Amino acid sequence: MDERIKILVADDEKDIRELVKLILENAGYEVVLAVNGKEAVEMFDESISLAILDIMMPKINGIDACAQIRVKTDAPVLFLTAKSAESDMVDSFEAGGDDYLTKPFSSTELLLRVKALLKRPHMSAEDKSSSKIIIQDIILDTELQQVIRDGEEIPLTEIEYRIILLLASNRNHIFTAKEIYETVWGEAFMPNSTNTVMVHIRNIRKKLGDTGPSPKYLHNSWGRGYRIV
Repeated sequence: MDERIKILVADDEKDIRELVKLILENAGYEVVLAVNGKEAVEMFDESISLAILDIMMPKINGIDACAQIRVKTDAPVLFLTAKSAESDMVDSFEAGGDDYLTKPFSSTELLLRVKALLKRPHMSAEDKSSSKIIIQDIILDTELQQVIRDGEEIPLTEIEYRIILLLASNRNHIFTAKEIYETVWGEAFMPNSTNTVMVHIRNIRKKLGDTGPSPKYLHNSWGRGYRIV
């Protein structure tokens, strides 16, 4: 790489920091290290293309650090953590995280996740247009990449926006979790990918106020997948 992509790695365990640094540098990336969440937030700037955060860190934990980084940028965030409970995954995604990898991990899987995230740090050009998609009282402005209701933007993460855009652009088509994952994340479907999709769908519904027994926007066809009618 002529100009190496810079990745921030934050973990309070020195062995993990050094291992991840070695894996990434051997793959050609430039790596900067932080020993806690507070340091990660302070070190993050526009030169960094991706952040890899542990959850359990002193001073500021990874969840809060991610939320503060999100104020600065929409650069992708990968959580690398020993915490594997679904509630931790939910918290990670709600804070603006893009992906979640549990320890122990293989160098191959880590690099696959990193490469997939770096392919889509921003919405791809083909997803942009000057048109608007209207779903009842919701407007998807595909130029501004916003979801708007009653003149107010509904704050979605990039992943959440990409999911709703995929479904809204293909009304009444049922997408399986595998199809959603491989289209939106741009990487191969893995055993835990279904849970990842489900958590994001749940977060989208919560933000849309669509959590009742009869969904208004995003429908689940049991055993088949998801659609917007």
